[in-house]
Amino acid sequence: MKLLVITSLKEYLPAISALLKQAQIAVFSVSKTTGIKTTDGADLFDDWFGSHSGDFDSIFLFSFTAEGAAKKALELVEGYNRVNDSDFPVRAFILPVEQSSQSSSK
Repeated sequence: MKLLVITSLKEYLPAISALLKQAQIAVFSVSKTTGIKTTDGADLFDDWFGSHSGDFDSIFLFSFTAEGAAKKALELVEGYNRVNDSDFPVRAFILPVEQSSQSSSK
């Protein structure tokens, strides 16, 4: 099992939902958040919310999913960013889930 984490601007939610569906991820959670950037910088994490300073209405999506589906979603996000070339790219990460209280068998 993997934890897929995606962050983006709020208005990208319909597009990201479509990407997750294409990756066969049918269940995910969305939380509203505010991204704040106080300075411009060259580092990836300084550039988290693009090339502009300010407050941004953002979303945080996550799903506990199979490794193959998580990898497919990451590939689709990378493709989305290439095609859309936004100042505010979608960010995606895959994290390992080492243990869980949820049994994998039912």
